[in-house]
Amino acid sequence: MSRATLIGIDVGTGAVKAILMDLDGNPLGVFSRPYPTARPRPGHVEQDPADWMGSVLAALDEFGRTTDLGGLVGIGLSSQVNTHVFVDESGEPLLPAIVWQDGRCGEDAAALDARITPEEKTAWFGGPMPIDASHALSRIAHVARVHPDLYARTRHVLLPKDYCAMKLTGGVAADPIAAVGLVDSELRYVEGLLDLVPGAKDRLPPLHDFTDAVGTVRDGLPCAGIPVFVGAMDAWSGMFGIGVIRDRDAMYLSGTSEVLGVLSSRRAPTPGVIVFPPYKRITLHVAPTQSGGASLAWVAGLLGRSVEELSPLAAATAPSAAVPLFLPHLQGERAPLWDIDSRGVFARLVTGTGAGELSRSVMEGVAFSARLAFEATERSAGETVDTVNIGGGGARSDIWCQIRADAFGKTIRRVHVLDAGALGAAVIAGLGAGAMPSLEAAVDRLVTFERDFEPDGAMRGYYDDKFGRYQELYADLKPFNASYRTDAG
Repeated sequence: MSRATLIGIDVGTGAVKAILMDLDGNPLGVFSRPYPTARPRPGHVEQDPADWMGSVLAALDEFGRTTDLGGLVGIGLSSQVNTHVFVDESGEPLLPAIVWQDGRCGEDAAALDARITPEEKTAWFGGPMPIDASHALSRIAHVARVHPDLYARTRHVLLPKDYCAMKLTGGVAADPIAAVGLVDSELRYVEGLLDLVPGAKDRLPPLHDFTDAVGTVRDGLPCAGIPVFVGAMDAWSGMFGIGVIRDRDAMYLSGTSEVLGVLSSRRAPTPGVIVFPPYKRITLHVAPTQSGGASLAWVAGLLGRSVEELSPLAAATAPSAAVPLFLPHLQGERAPLWDIDSRGVFARLVTGTGAGELSRSVMEGVAFSARLAFEATERSAGETVDTVNIGGGGARSDIWCQIRADAFGKTIRRVHVLDAGALGAAVIAGLGAGAMPSLEAAVDRLVTFERDFEPDGAMRGYYDDKFGRYQELYADLKPFNASYRTDAG
């Protein structure tokens, strides 16, 4: 008899990552396939949805060729959020997908944000959530304004996971947590918000629990007949994948960007922090930054090195005044600043600055960006925590994890399976298929930890001083960057 197995698939910003595992948490197969991101104009960041789907099918095909899938009970999905694809009645994309990093909708976002009072935001969202350039309604307003002919043909506006679920099963669904900023505390679409853009309400998919089945894989595709579950946005699936499910648990997801969060039923509305509606007894206070691993990949390309080569360079470089201060705002910044105009900076370069100093500088700068975001989530949650669970591709580097521990002044606990989004999607599949009795049981069974990075008390003064200078640098450059504001189109 075939053993029961689960598949989790994460449609990330840079790649599809998938995991096949048994019900004891043993990985039986892993898959990763990158795809390109296009930047055809300043402020425009796009992907081809066919690349997502091709990689998803390749993952299912590879698992089927290399492993007995006779006991496969379900497929769970996760994806980047605030990446939107506009599809017609037949489910075909009308435009390239607009990626979450894309800033073209800034003017539409500002116009919408100005029409919503702080009181309405608190009533709808539980706090002062911004309507920014990545918000679904900003994207819908922009396409309706710039491409009215395509908007008229749009049947659904979908996230990557929901697009892939549609292509796999023919069903259309979204989960209410991934629709944050569009739903109220009862997890229903906010009609007063959607009415700001004519036709928006009719183009959004119906909402379902993330453990509901969208349908089964269509005949002719790998894993035909297997149920596919709605799944969750990357922050939530990743949260499950690093074992964060109880009050006062804290998360750090390190990928293309950094996503920081704290679980707490307490609420202290804090500017720049997203507070999700309570869901399955979980209230997540979260702050996503704009650039994490993307910054390291950028400087690696600049230096003609691989990302992996930067860790030994950084480790061999002492933390000192010789390490420049880096502002990782290469495409603006999200939480907690929400400043699309800010730009990246190396401050205090000298002729002796080399690859080691630049590598360490980027790691420190991303850690400061993450600390700023994390401290905002602690204030929002009314909690101060001592340990932060970390996962994602950016957690592979030991030196970077240690820099984060020192910069935060907290223990950074790393999980064994770093592809947290895919693991969390497998958790969702196990729950949806009834193979796990509860979320807590699923996470406790499938998620294990590999190492704790303890903060070095001797480094506290160095990092606290540099973190203060990091904030001063941003504040000093804010009017300068705003003066360069241009219409991204």
